[in-house]
Amino acid sequence: MSACVPTHADSSRTKHVHPPHSPPHKRPRRFRVAGADVSASIAVFLIALPLSLGIALATGAPLQAGLVAAAVGGIVAGWLGGCPLQVSGPAAGLTVVTADLIQRYGWRTTCAITVLAGLAQLGLGCLRVARSALAVSPAIVHGMLAGIGVTIAVAQLHIVLGGTPQSSVPDNLRALPAQLADLQPADVSMSVLTLTLLLFWPRIPGRTGQLLGKVPAALIAVAGATVVAALAGLRLPKVDLPSWSSHALATLPDGPVLGLLAAVLTTTLVCSVQSLLGAVAVDKLVADRPGPTGRVGRSDLDRELLGQGAANIVSGSLGGLPIAGVAVRSSANVQAGAVSRNSTMLHGVLVMIATLLLVPALELIPLAALAALVMAVGLKMVSLNHIRTVTRHREVLVYAVTTCGVVFFGVLEGVALGIAVAVAVALHRLTRTRITHEEREGVHHVHVRGQLTFLAVPRLSRVLHLVPHGADAVVELDGSFMDHAAYETLQDWQKTHTAHGGTVEVTGRRPGTRISEPAELDGCRCRPWTPWRNHQCDRPRSAPPADDPQGPDCRTAASSTADRPSGEELARGINAFHRNTAPLVRGELARLAREGQQPSQLFLTCADSRLVTSMITSSGPGDLFVVRNMGNLVPLPGEERGDDSVAAAIEYALDVLKIRSITVCGHSGCGAMQALLSAGPEDERTPFRRWLRHGLPSLKRMTEDDGSWAPLAGRRPADEVERLCLSNVLQQLEHLRAHDSVSRAMSAGELELHGMYFHVGEAQAYLLTEESGNGVFDLVREADPTH
Repeated sequence: MSACVPTHADSSRTKHVHPPHSPPHKRPRRFRVAGADVSASIAVFLIALPLSLGIALATGAPLQAGLVAAAVGGIVAGWLGGCPLQVSGPAAGLTVVTADLIQRYGWRTTCAITVLAGLAQLGLGCLRVARSALAVSPAIVHGMLAGIGVTIAVAQLHIVLGGTPQSSVPDNLRALPAQLADLQPADVSMSVLTLTLLLFWPRIPGRTGQLLGKVPAALIAVAGATVVAALAGLRLPKVDLPSWSSHALATLPDGPVLGLLAAVLTTTLVCSVQSLLGAVAVDKLVADRPGPTGRVGRSDLDRELLGQGAANIVSGSLGGLPIAGVAVRSSANVQAGAVSRNSTMLHGVLVMIATLLLVPALELIPLAALAALVMAVGLKMVSLNHIRTVTRHREVLVYAVTTCGVVFFGVLEGVALGIAVAVAVALHRLTRTRITHEEREGVHHVHVRGQLTFLAVPRLSRVLHLVPHGADAVVELDGSFMDHAAYETLQDWQKTHTAHGGTVEVTGRRPGTRISEPAELDGCRCRPWTPWRNHQCDRPRSAPPADDPQGPDCRTAASSTADRPSGEELARGINAFHRNTAPLVRGELARLAREGQQPSQLFLTCADSRLVTSMITSSGPGDLFVVRNMGNLVPLPGEERGDDSVAAAIEYALDVLKIRSITVCGHSGCGAMQALLSAGPEDERTPFRRWLRHGLPSLKRMTEDDGSWAPLAGRRPADEVERLCLSNVLQQLEHLRAHDSVSRAMSAGELELHGMYFHVGEAQAYLLTEESGNGVFDLVREADPTH
């Protein structure tokens, strides 16, 4: 025991030496803000300051409420939200809703409604229903925003002319002639100056315009009008910021319960939908931004809803306007080069500082200038691009009804009308089926275009009976749905017509058209993957065992055709392609034949029959240049020993096809990896065993890298085979880098390498990410659905 105790002299020499197993002391990380975030926050602040005041003016709320909402939206929503680069604050889309609430219930009750709406958003975020908001038709959302924009523009026009707006669009339109007869020249002049600067500031030509264009036009317009009004000594209404000591805070809601519930629902709906759609739009802006964008992750919509809810609770409690994601500020934040949520939060801090220190300067701003600014924002909400889009998709009726409903009845009522019309249009399209009959070269063609439901059965039956008995007939189905009633009608007519000596060929059937089939097919359940299996639903010759939990299915039918020659099965598959698939892809393949192949990437994967590259990558003809071999191996240069096929494909893809992306894809249960684990080190008696020697570096990598093997979405590989499959993808990527053509392209920044792993049994695809040099395979999540 005494030998283990150090002497005093020894302890003096070793007391500062850490034991070998103790971790080194880490200095606390300093909070740093990237320079890009600082510059972006200043740009957003300069836009947010005048817009916040203008929106508060448009709603009839205290002007300080707009500044409070801007500061809270930047700090709280920026810190807690799920979209790092989205800027939140008082939004023009909430102007009509807030103005109506203030008129009905007063300002302090409106603040309480804002708090309750924030609580509702927190509840929705906890229920993880954020993505359901994206199911709302874009025509309804665009129509809602357009209606709000029209309402804002008409109301602010009265302030621009020197008057006072009324409570609704019809009232404002009726009062407009009297307002035009009583113009206030000072207000009109400041409004015209503001609109002129807004319009022409971004259009200054030349290099001077590029430099000046970095200053927001909104700031220049308001600042210019303020300076001119001060120098000219014009007497006109200006910003009045009351003392913070008299600032009104939220109180208990006072009013009818049903009315308050409707108000909370409307505020929650508009805030949530606008914020979630804004987050999706910001993701697109970040993805399209040129150059390095930093590691900006995709939006977490449920977290964004939680952040918006928390911001509304704080804003309402402090006497601020309702908060939502703001498109103008968010796009400015992205375009200014922001790389993290620090820019959004810092912009909120700047707004808070300006609210406390710049009150004398803010009180010099003419109200007419703010009204002109907000009117311009409202007019921009009526987007011609959106109108062209909904017209192209034949949803202009939904857009127009929603817009008019918001303008004349209110936001919630307009959205409800838009949803009702959208449902009616969808039902009309479902029931509108065109059925035609014509005779060509003695063959009667019945063409069905659209969804074939029971509503179309009378017309279908009428047209089918136009085909004479004993004639040759072709029924062409051009749709994606057929219900049981329509199927029975078609089948009964087909049997009767065939019994009278005629022939019937039904073409155009696609996966999903047979929704409800009769029992005469013995329960054969065709699946969408049956074309991959070169398999048709034949009547099974023997029933499955009674205890088979799956029941009779396509595998039974497949087993009944096992005694057929393979050539016959191949011919049947080709005929099915000519009949069903070729008419759909002929135009695209003709284009590719004219233009030549221009694939987007080289996809190197295993020859395993279960790996369908076009399926797991959602690609089509001409998209992928595919190289398949046993084990997705890439032999090192000089190790081919007479087999240059992979190296030749790489060289051709890079030098001839100019491909800029290569993916190596492994998969679960790989037979080559299983054979590699069981093979001897010098076992090269067969071509297959000789080929496997190119996988020996992968086996060595797996055995030597103790503990540093590639994890799979945070879990350990299930077994040795999966561990080797993952290590093999990493090793083949290193082999790729050793090829001259690959190294040259990568040095020039013209090529990207990707690793991929496909789990066959779970139908899950994983992409390789790099963390500190160790490969990590992460599950590919759904990106965007408008997403």
